[in-house]
Parts: sequence; C-alpha cells; structure tokens
Amino acid sequence: QVQLVESGGGLVQAGGSLRLSCAASGRTVSSYAMAWFRQAPGKEREFVAAISWSGGSYYYADSVKGRFTISRDNAKNTVYLQMNSLKPEDTAVYYCAADPSLASLRSRSYKYWGQGTQVTVSS
Repeated sequence: QVQLVESGGGLVQAGGSLRLSCAASGRTVSSYAMAWFRQAPGKEREFVAAISWSGGSYYYADSVKGRFTISRDNAKNTVYLQMNSLKPEDTAVYYCAADPSLASLRSRSYKYWGQGTQVTVSS
C-alpha cells in the first residue's frame, strides 16, 4: 500500500509561484509513474502533469505547458510540481497520484491518490 501526502499549497497572487510536494510512504515509488491532477469547484478532475518512473519522460496539459515543471527525487520518494506564472484559473485542489504502470494522462490509470492541497491564485 502506498500513502501520498501533498504539501506546499496556499494563496498566491497572479504571476507568483508555488512548489508542491508529494511525499510517498508505505513502499518505494521509484518504479511508479507519478502525476498531478487538479479539480476546481464545480469542475471535473483534470490532468496537469505526469512523469515516468525514471524521470525521463514528462507529460503536461496544454494549459500549464511552459509554466509548470514536474520532477521527482526517488531517493526521497517524493515528486514535485513547480508552478510559475500562476493564473487565477489555476485555482484548484491539486492531487498527487501514483501507479506502478506507465505514466498516463487518465486519472483512472492511477491506483493511489493523496488527499489534495488547495492552491488559490488571486487576481
């Protein structure tokens, strides 16, 4: 069993930056694909970014490409999401996800999920 705990969310002004962290416990996730999803009020959960187990492959939603960067530190069992040039439309609860299979853009592909961290971007 894998437990995921997100941190780093908060309130930031438009144009600002935040760095989210997702710490895994229970077992090593060094061979797992990891991803970030987000869900805004009244909207469905959407894909943000994913990274392969090796860190060699990355995938981003078009809406965050060039602004967000996903990375991982397998020695720390942690994945990160660096968010720059934040916009009010980035406001959402951000979730970390993990799965032992290949990285995917689909939420149903991920077996393990964190509880989420709130990101609020003010205009």
